[in-house]
Amino acid sequence: MNNPIKKFTTIGFLVVLGFTLLSFVIAQQPGKPWEIPAKYKTMKNPSPGDNIDIGKQLYMKHCRSCHGNKGLGDGPKAKTLKTSCGDFSSAKFQGQTDGEIYYQSIIGRDEMPNYEKKIIDEEDRWAVVNYIRTMKK
Repeated sequence: MNNPIKKFTTIGFLVVLGFTLLSFVIAQQPGKPWEIPAKYKTMKNPSPGDNIDIGKQLYMKHCRSCHGNKGLGDGPKAKTLKTSCGDFSSAKFQGQTDGEIYYQSIIGRDEMPNYEKKIIDEEDRWAVVNYIRTMKK
């Protein structure tokens, strides 16, 4: 490997490969813990278990691209995000109050968009929460 062009090409390839692997490792890192206001932690779901079909329709329209069909965080857009989309089926996620899930799903933060203007009806917002509750293991 005395040829300088081969050395340069090999080094360039290794640098590009290294950055590609590093970006893959950095991508999909868990996000910082959610800071959910007390108001939402204690918020009561006015219709627990209701409107599952409406919730599913809204989830498929607004959430599936990142969170996946089953809420596993494996939607087609998930790979482009800096943080993990989480796993809605996990006991940890499902152990949250409905108000906490509402806050995360509707209010959002960082890469998780705010849906207050896209899902205007309060019943529809709770329907999304109710549908997400069906994803538990």
